[in-house]
Amino acid sequence: MNKNDKNYTKGGQPGDILYNYVHATINDNNTVNSLLANYKGPKNLSTVVEKYEHGIAQLYKQHVLSPKPSISEDEKKVRFANLTSNQASALFALYPIDTAKWMKIISTYSGLSKNDIYESAITAGLDPSIVFAASASGFEDTATPLINSIGLVIYGQDEESTASVKFRAEDDTYWRKGLDLAWEPIYGSFAGSIVYLEANTTYHIEVTVTDAYGDIVEHSFQSTTKSNTPPIDPNKIYYLSEIYSGGQLDLEALNIKGSTDGYAKIIGDGPVIEAGSEVLAAVNIGNNSYVMLENLTVRGGQRYGIFAKKAHNIWIKGCNVSEYGREAVDIRNGKAYSSPTSNSPINYDSGIYLERSGIAVIEECEVHSPNLGANNWSVGHPKGANALQVWAYHDSDAYRGEFIVRNNRFYGSQNRRFNDVIEGRMNTERRGGFVKNSAIYGNYLAYANDDLIEIDGGQQNVLVYDNELIQGYTGISIAPNLLGPSYLFHNFIHNLGDDRGKEWTAIKAGGLMSKPAGQTFIFENFINVQRNGIAASKVVGDSTFWVNTKNNVIFTQNTGSSVGYCIFDKEKFIGSVSNNDLCFNETLQDARYDFDLANLSEHSLSDNLEFIDSLKTLMPSTTPISEGNTIPNFTKMVSLTPSIKEPKTICEFKLEQTAYVPISNQYKYGTTEVSPEGTVTMTGNNWVRFPVDCVLTESSIVSLTLNIEGEAEIVGIGMETDTKESSNRIIRFSGTQDWGLNGKANFDESSNIAEFPVGKYITGQVNYLYLLLDNDSVKPFENEVKVVFSNVKVSE
Repeated sequence: MNKNDKNYTKGGQPGDILYNYVHATINDNNTVNSLLANYKGPKNLSTVVEKYEHGIAQLYKQHVLSPKPSISEDEKKVRFANLTSNQASALFALYPIDTAKWMKIISTYSGLSKNDIYESAITAGLDPSIVFAASASGFEDTATPLINSIGLVIYGQDEESTASVKFRAEDDTYWRKGLDLAWEPIYGSFAGSIVYLEANTTYHIEVTVTDAYGDIVEHSFQSTTKSNTPPIDPNKIYYLSEIYSGGQLDLEALNIKGSTDGYAKIIGDGPVIEAGSEVLAAVNIGNNSYVMLENLTVRGGQRYGIFAKKAHNIWIKGCNVSEYGREAVDIRNGKAYSSPTSNSPINYDSGIYLERSGIAVIEECEVHSPNLGANNWSVGHPKGANALQVWAYHDSDAYRGEFIVRNNRFYGSQNRRFNDVIEGRMNTERRGGFVKNSAIYGNYLAYANDDLIEIDGGQQNVLVYDNELIQGYTGISIAPNLLGPSYLFHNFIHNLGDDRGKEWTAIKAGGLMSKPAGQTFIFENFINVQRNGIAASKVVGDSTFWVNTKNNVIFTQNTGSSVGYCIFDKEKFIGSVSNNDLCFNETLQDARYDFDLANLSEHSLSDNLEFIDSLKTLMPSTTPISEGNTIPNFTKMVSLTPSIKEPKTICEFKLEQTAYVPISNQYKYGTTEVSPEGTVTMTGNNWVRFPVDCVLTESSIVSLTLNIEGEAEIVGIGMETDTKESSNRIIRFSGTQDWGLNGKANFDESSNIAEFPVGKYITGQVNYLYLLLDNDSVKPFENEVKVVFSNVKVSE
């Protein structure tokens, strides 16, 4: 898609869209009041405008309705001092993602009481449970360990800050870099995960929060990951043959439960639990806690194979669960009912269901062969059984989340498919699904008529990785993500399709505005599907989503109006970013996106057919990631596919051998020094050009090393044919000013390497290499920025 096309529009929050409309349309004949009175935009926004028309008009006139105004404390006091309850409600409704921001501003600068603000927020549709928690002043920072990961949350933060992470094991002397924590706008926190950790190991963690003024606050944590096995009470080890004589195994009736000192453990030693359909569940854990089930074979259960409710610290290992759930007595409109008088189709029958329970491990289990399969989408939303159902919202906050689902095989069959394989309950609520601090990894999941994994709902530090997913209508659903960040990485999603062979997308998102607001990071997955890689599903009429994708390999096959896209984002949310994804549509023999193209940077070998063919044969055993694009703590492997030749250098610029020329209309002050090795060090407000001789082709990649101290308006390079600089031949790798080709996503600050597919934008003869350090608005005595350019070359 051409971003200069009149139909190319970027999406943001409703307030951003409305502001842009009014700002572009207002004139002497169109006042803000008349524009709002006649507004005919999207239905959800039109409803907000109609409800708060007068308040929005006043907000615009008071310069409150504007994109992220950078104003002084005194100016904030003036603008917000007379804010009304109606205007506060309008702000909450127009900016659903920025709950914490507006709570903080309105509470600090307006004359509204806490009760007024509370009522304004509820009127706008905000979740009452977070209205006063949004500033998070009473929340404690957390480091929550699982077995192989630790989730971090630091409250009371600001969006303009950054939060870098480093960590080390207790016995290590060196620190490892983690991925920066992500901004979480509902509670105003930074959150994120450290992954691929060793079990039962103490880690020291340092988080450095740097605000917009350069001030630094250090946060330190010490956390020990959980063991690969739970502690067992030696006096509470039970062999199944000693406690089971047929029918349901009822742990509540047997009073089998453990304590913080040790789990009670039941070991399968031969007998099969055969419960039939007379009891709700073949194994009833009830609300007993600190329980481990090991190597049980479970058959039957009217609704569930294994069931717990309001329990915690449950460990299920090596169990085989099948032949559970209700059978169809009546079929109406393609859906199964348990009786002719039943009003609801059969749904939510589960091999394992832990209802309103938390802190659980489910590992090395097989769940298969339910008594009833699910219908497909041809007769409406699929209804039927699942393998695992999760609702990790325990009554006590201390036991919420912390689900680990690892190394299992959950599978249906072609003719008897699950609804979802892993399904979450209450998945349009923040308390739904896995809730927080959970991990799903190493599983084989197959045969669903809807989602293979569903983590919808609360998703703070929920990890989905190293799974193989096949034969579903959708691979992984994150629609909606009500509280991020969540992480999907190193999954192999392929051979999708429901029982009709139809599919929608490998990763399904949506609901960012209607059910705000969480970000999902999607890293280094292998996706090979017919239709779409990442696409939306409407949640309460909203298909907006917020993703940060990097280093994924996405193959699609078909084409059509909504088919064949690596990322299909009709709303083009301005917060989403795609960097170094290899996207290839087999039919078009090219990449296909519907996305905010300003935030898209393709893999440098996206057009190399030899490379792409090699990936198909090796998928998913190799990861084509250059060193400059590695993701701290997430990238497991750094290599180019062995069958592909190393990039060939076609132009290596010997800058020490030629004289540079300062650009008179851009040079204001500063210095330029060229070392004997060709390293160029620049300070000030300073553009220079070097004469060069290079011919760029469509496959050319320019690379260089950048060491930057401080923050400039523009740091970049130019590739010009003459001595006239043009924005479409300047590549900006860093800086605050939006000018030139955007290569910021191609600069890895951890390695100082920049790699940009210059041949996609510039081809032909290049006679001048420009080096740019731009600081127009910064006075010399205030400017301490320094940039070192080195190793500049062009490869193919």
